[in-house]
Amino acid sequence: MPDPTPEAASPAAASDLQVPVLLIAMPQVLDPFFFKSLVLLIHHTEEGSVGLIVNRPTGIQVREILAGMEMSWGGADDVVTWFGGPVQPQIGTVLFDPDAVASGTENGPGAANGNGSGHGGAAGLEAGTPVARGLALTQHVADLSFLAAGPLDRFRLFLGYAGWGAGQLMEEILRNDWLTAPVTADLVFADEGEAAWTGALASVGVDPASLPSWTAVGDDDDAN
Repeated sequence: MPDPTPEAASPAAASDLQVPVLLIAMPQVLDPFFFKSLVLLIHHTEEGSVGLIVNRPTGIQVREILAGMEMSWGGADDVVTWFGGPVQPQIGTVLFDPDAVASGTENGPGAANGNGSGHGGAAGLEAGTPVARGLALTQHVADLSFLAAGPLDRFRLFLGYAGWGAGQLMEEILRNDWLTAPVTADLVFADEGEAAWTGALASVGVDPASLPSWTAVGDDDDAN
């Protein structure tokens, strides 16, 4: 079968992979964890790689998770957690908009400081790490509590993460299992899972309709 990957999106320079970067799963990746997935790669060395699947919402409400941690949630009841990957699902990671925290705009933690439901902007964060423009992450419990009390419009709590052993991701990229794309907050925070995947393809000039159709394992049983 001819390779449908346009030359502009070719992984020929995979050995020069730099983070942060988005990984776009090609249709031949049939593992249900990664089928049509979009992964924010945040760590990559010769020893291994770590990322977050950013387009897999779960049915678990953020409020439910935080209640078990004795934390309050200031957001809507229907806000759910997201599946970050199959590794260590008990580990939580928050992605958020650091600019909104710093300025106290939108519905962020700094916006309601005067009425007791918010906080003092970025000064209230313990360990937020910038990832890209409009995007930061933290795994610090105090940061989760701070952000949850006055949640941002762009707030995601991920459970688990995706991991690759030494050389594993490079092999997958070189056999065209993944394309790479620049990180944008709009793609990471897209509301619809498949829309994020198609949007990421479009960002590197790939028409999803031009790719061969494959069926993920378990699709006959209505799996995602």
